Amino acid sequence: MAFKRVSEAVIKRLPRYYRHLVMLESQGVERISSEKLAQQMRLNASQVRQDFNCFGGFGQQGYGYNVRTLLSEIKSILALDREHSVVIVGAGNIGHALTNFEGFASAGFKVLALFDVNPELVGKEIKGRPVYDSSELEDFIRTHDVDIGVIAARRSAAQGIADRMVQAGIKGIWNFVPIDLVAAVPIENVHLNDSLSELSYKIEHGVLND
Repeated sequence: MAFKRVSEAVIKRLPRYYRHLVMLESQGVERISSEKLAQQMRLNASQVRQDFNCFGGFGQQGYGYNVRTLLSEIKSILALDREHSVVIVGAGNIGHALTNFEGFASAGFKVLALFDVNPELVGKEIKGRPVYDSSELEDFIRTHDVDIGVIAARRSAAQGIADRMVQAGIKGIWNFVPIDLVAAVPIENVHLNDSLSELSYKIEHGVLND
């Protein structure tokens, strides 16, 4: 389903809506107004309505939103209603932790394999996923039509790995190396130290989240 271009801010709020609606459904909530939803998520009702209108709007005047229907719509918009294949380059601590995280599978993200240059790791398995030599990365991506490439390797190798992934046909990259990679596909740079630095600032200056 194609939509008009939406802002990065709206895209970042969509997973928050999804998580909150999952919670509401688990609590047996059947419908909710934009005002109530905004209040619970510390947003404003106008913002909630504007966000949803980017995708056609899902509410009914005087009724609000059907929680189950809205959850299904946002799940589809986020493409979480289908399975995504994943490979991880870097079988060290981060790669190991990501492979063991059960939340990925329940959200439809299936880790197929890991890749590493360390001969002591190649040939082993992490939670049933094989660790291959990094030289096999491109062939594996092409053969399995992999959707997402996760980079958890050395800083000096990260951009080269991203380039190789793109050339092999990867559809998106999730980067855990502390540099901002550039790629001709959608990319999310996850900087854990940045998040801790922001938390440190908020603690030091007494800043509460909006």
